Amino acid sequence: MRLDRTLLSASVAVLLAACVPVANTNNGAPPDKIPHTSKAEQKQEAARVHTELAQQYLVNGDLQDALVKVTKALQFDPNYVPAHTVSAVIYERINDLPNAELHYRKAQSLASDKGDTNNNLGWFLCSAEGKTAEALPYFQKAVADPFYQTPVLAWTNAGACEEKGQNLPAAEADFRKAIEIDANNGRALYQLAHVLYLQNDAFRARAFIQRFDALGQPTAAALKLGHDIESRLGNRDAALNYSRRLQSQFPDSEQARALDATARQ
Repeated sequence: MRLDRTLLSASVAVLLAACVPVANTNNGAPPDKIPHTSKAEQKQEAARVHTELAQQYLVNGDLQDALVKVTKALQFDPNYVPAHTVSAVIYERINDLPNAELHYRKAQSLASDKGDTNNNLGWFLCSAEGKTAEALPYFQKAVADPFYQTPVLAWTNAGACEEKGQNLPAAEADFRKAIEIDANNGRALYQLAHVLYLQNDAFRARAFIQRFDALGQPTAAALKLGHDIESRLGNRDAALNYSRRLQSQFPDSEQARALDATARQ
């Protein structure tokens, strides 16, 4: 999934300790010097701790305990945005899409101007539910956030969503914006090459698949696309090179089987 998620803390035990009421041992300091923590702050801290524990369980693949912890987090603070995001991810993992959508929407409503919550909801609507038209405005809200740290992700997600909705020129524009931000973004480079190929522009598609290939992170899909681009351009040797690499590096892939089937025809 192409989501922005809250970072995990390295010291969960320390965070847990922060939620425990501190005894009145101030080493003789006057009472008015003792830091005061409101009940609301204590509840939010407890929500944060339980959310981070849920994330740890999620990373370890323990979805049941992750759900228990994040549910507890929301009992402490029903408006804690990261807890709704983690809940959404867990529900999506267990294929409970209605509850996943509920929490993605809640997170976005609580932080409607934030890039990550808008990107997450947009990508869920597009990828999990196929609601491309509804999803696209959320990507625009995401990139409008001047403090959003990963706009390249939202632009790439928007392009993938436009491609899914068969709006290839718009998809191309979005992928180009992603590459303007990060010239070495592999996903955007591959997706742009694919969109250009679908628009019968194999010459320009070749340039972007070559840039992707230069990153040294080959995938079966990219090697198959490279083969198809070179074949369309009539470059048999280059196409054969992609084919051999695909068969060698990803022999059990769907793309390798597709080339085998074509070769036998």
